Amino acid sequence: MKKIVLIYGAIAGAIAGGMLFISTPLLLKGVLNFDSGTLVGYTTMVVALSLIFFGVKSYRDQCLGGVITFGKALVVGALITLVASCVYALAWEVCYRTVATGFVDDMTRYYMQEKREQGATAAELEEYAGEMNDFAVTYQNPFIRFGMTIMEILPVGAVLTLLSAALLRKKAFLPATE
Repeated sequence: MKKIVLIYGAIAGAIAGGMLFISTPLLLKGVLNFDSGTLVGYTTMVVALSLIFFGVKSYRDQCLGGVITFGKALVVGALITLVASCVYALAWEVCYRTVATGFVDDMTRYYMQEKREQGATAAELEEYAGEMNDFAVTYQNPFIRFGMTIMEILPVGAVLTLLSAALLRKKAFLPATE
């Protein structure tokens, strides 16, 4: 199981993490905005984490003779998700320190402008600017940033794990007795 979990998790994490190196520069150059960037990011996560299905199926077919319980499939899927999430978060750390310099400042400007366009009052803008500043300070801590990044992809993996476990569970065939 370990080999399957590591292979499928690493590939899924590399796909999702690799897309960060493509989409983040586009975001910072204004080709994408933060809303469309979010859509691209979560779409990529769904595509990458579809490997959970194939990893669980591979484990069922190669290691368990075509039989797997919902619980065992859930464990395999959760472990693949965990590996993929860690690879993704590590990729973001590298991306953040290389191609995403100024990310938080650009994000702050974008969302402040969005608030202005929505008609926020000066007091609301000031309060929001304070919240964004607090976020920026917190986000400087690499352990907090790593945890926040994990929490971006983990729920997507959890949903796909549940779906995969439900779709792939297969009980052993018991012949009828006379």
